[in-house]
Amino acid sequence: MTDFRLDWERPARTGASEAVLCEPKSAAQIDAIVEHAAALGRRLLFTRLAPEHHARLAAGVRAALDYDVASRTAILGGLPAPRAAGRIAIVAGGTSDAAVAREAARTLAFEGEAATLIVDVGVAGLWRVMERLPEIRAHRVVIAVAGMEGALFSVLSGLVACPVLAVPVSVGYGVGAGGQVALNAALASCASGLSVLNIDNGFGAAHAALRILGAAVTAPAAETAPPHR
Repeated sequence: MTDFRLDWERPARTGASEAVLCEPKSAAQIDAIVEHAAALGRRLLFTRLAPEHHARLAAGVRAALDYDVASRTAILGGLPAPRAAGRIAIVAGGTSDAAVAREAARTLAFEGEAATLIVDVGVAGLWRVMERLPEIRAHRVVIAVAGMEGALFSVLSGLVACPVLAVPVSVGYGVGAGGQVALNAALASCASGLSVLNIDNGFGAAHAALRILGAAVTAPAAETAPPHR
């Protein structure tokens, strides 16, 4: 008996692929999930898999996963060739926000969407945003990732016509309170139409962007993935 049930029908039902949150799971549970999915020839995205957690997985399981330490994500079954590019921009205030930004990028890549990642354009040096603004405006959806006071959210939403998804990040000192200030700033933004995700939720932002585009569908199987049984 297994103590998990994977939702393989989710893509047909919602357009979003099944994914596994690793943070609360044991290494043995993740090993069993990987082995089960691999036996079925299924692709899976694993999120919040910390390096020390990854190191405790069975050697064969680690070998089967495409692991990205920066985003703490792992992919079973390889990445599909992107079916689209240049539609989603992920804009991060600083390199401290890059882990959440990369989680969004890897989630999109798993779904076959190539995102443009623009990092270190925090508003403490507003010229950094302004010099990249033409590039940002060329996209159909912007995922904005920022900690501290979250000023980037209102600035971007006041400068672009496309939907902006704010992802507060748990980066900042003292009263930043693990991303609460950035979250509240996004919720209280005077920039109309700004949409707000939960703290550090790059995964959720990626799927919200795909739904906006109407592109949240099952990604094509990667060439390295075994056929479904």
